[in-house]
Amino acid sequence: MNIRQVEVFHAVMTNSTTSRAAEVLRISQPAVSKAIQELERDIGFALFRRERGRMYPTAEANIFFKEVESSFSGLTRLKSAAARIRDFGSGEIKVASLSALSTNILPRALRGFQARHPNVAITFQAQLSSTVKDLVASGQVDVGLAADEIETEGVDVRPFARYRAAIAVPAGHRLEQATELTPEDLDGEAFIALSPEDTTRRAAEAIFRDRSTKLKVVLETPYSTTICAMVQAGLGIGLVNPMTAEPYVGRGLTIIPFKPAIYFRTLLVLPPNRYPSRIVADFVDEVMKLSVFQ
Repeated sequence: MNIRQVEVFHAVMTNSTTSRAAEVLRISQPAVSKAIQELERDIGFALFRRERGRMYPTAEANIFFKEVESSFSGLTRLKSAAARIRDFGSGEIKVASLSALSTNILPRALRGFQARHPNVAITFQAQLSSTVKDLVASGQVDVGLAADEIETEGVDVRPFARYRAAIAVPAGHRLEQATELTPEDLDGEAFIALSPEDTTRRAAEAIFRDRSTKLKVVLETPYSTTICAMVQAGLGIGLVNPMTAEPYVGRGLTIIPFKPAIYFRTLLVLPPNRYPSRIVADFVDEVMKLSVFQ
């Protein structure tokens, strides 16, 4: 059995006669009859009864036709996928990002990208930076944004952004009116901390040790957005990426620059040794428009 025989069978079943099937396929009527005979021989049962020069489908033919229809639907989907790849480079794009940029940078980049590629399916997920790296390395996502704490072996990376860290304080806090905050200003404060592996937290802790600043860590989280929510609720103060804090500023939260300056650094992460499709390259161009180095 070959695909051409199945195409001829499909045409006969769809058009009811061998003559009409021949017209649709642009072959001769004898060629249609021959293909059907060969198909019947190959599959081992009759598909048509021949009576007075006409062909009538058997019950087996109707059952077989349902399977053929299902297969042809799959071929139609393949043709659509091929068209999307031809027109866009791919029919979908999968993106992952650390949480800190998932509520600001990524929505803006995806909006610009979707305006240019409205028919491309987008899958997005916010994850820990280490998970983002693993997803990219395994080929499960096409592009990732991650903090610089990740191990870069097994992926291609490029600098994406650098944001100067700030201290988030709740409304009405004694430090709310300060123009900048030093380690000495924070001594004794209830503190909501990032995870120990975070490079910005480690930089801050080194400064606090040098300045003999003692903080009372009341909560740890890997997410800057969680820090902002907890500060907003009055649980303490916290070191945050100012980009992450944007939606909270003026809504029960104030951010104040921290001195000496330390930074949140993020990386654009791509699969290794793979030339990106045109659609992935377009998304990378879109997200890099939002690259910031403060």
